[in-house]
Amino acid sequence: MDISAFKMAKRRQTAGVLLLCSLCCSTLAVILRTTSKSVWATEFEPIELTCLIESISTNNPRIEWKKIKNGVPSYVYFQNKISGDLEHRATLREPANLLILNTTRSDSAQYRCEVAAIDDQKPFDEIVISLSVRVKPVTPRCTVPESVTVGSTTELRCVENEGYPPSQYQWFRNNEELPDDPKTSTRFINSSYVMNTDTGSLKFRTVKKEDAGDYHCQARNEAGYSKCEAQLMEVYDQDIMGISLKVLGGVTALILVTVGLCHIQKHSYCSCKDHRENNYKVPQHNSTMDYVSTDEGHFRHKSSFVI
Repeated sequence: MDISAFKMAKRRQTAGVLLLCSLCCSTLAVILRTTSKSVWATEFEPIELTCLIESISTNNPRIEWKKIKNGVPSYVYFQNKISGDLEHRATLREPANLLILNTTRSDSAQYRCEVAAIDDQKPFDEIVISLSVRVKPVTPRCTVPESVTVGSTTELRCVENEGYPPSQYQWFRNNEELPDDPKTSTRFINSSYVMNTDTGSLKFRTVKKEDAGDYHCQARNEAGYSKCEAQLMEVYDQDIMGISLKVLGGVTALILVTVGLCHIQKHSYCSCKDHRENNYKVPQHNSTMDYVSTDEGHFRHKSSFVI
């Protein structure tokens, strides 16, 4: 036999064996696949987790779905019925897909599809699907100062904690979107703000008159967006005259208080002095002895003299 013909026959034989093995394996083994092992869903909308049976020979395989959250598994589909927190919100679709009709944020977890076929040589297979539920942001809490002075530093804040994935923030002035970097826009090139789209902070390093206006913030993620009500920020020039009057008023008040205290202290001292002078009297002698002047050279006793 020609060597080339022999090699050709050998290849055909090998290919036939491989094909036979493939057919045997496909009919004697449970094999699962899915269209995606990482699935995103939007809250309150339906989502289907696919568990496709590529090969199986058992007529009535046992199909189960488990939800794994924080490492703890719980049944979702068991003994031909939906259970757990998906009992009234999910259904099983042929061949083994899990359809969640109304997803919530609590549905974010790993889901494991398990198929057991006792008549197959490889009687069991499983596939794990990760589900993440997007949650629309709620109305953000916005903090805008009512008034600031030219040249000062101020910060506007915007935050919300419900959205998933975490929200990105954008600020607007008079309904016009502020660019992330003011230097990229001729309209805002004179502004000195720094915007952090991750934290919602809008910080002005040096406030200018043109920074005045109505400000509102928008929180956005893949599920949608929400915004707060616009708030007015007024910008004033530094009031030198007003500051001077305030300082003068403070000095005047201090002087008046000092004079008043001195006046009170002085009158209190005088009152005490008069009181002491009025209370001082020459002691009165209660003795019945009557003294006469020394010019008389003697003294005389009154009848009331007591020995």
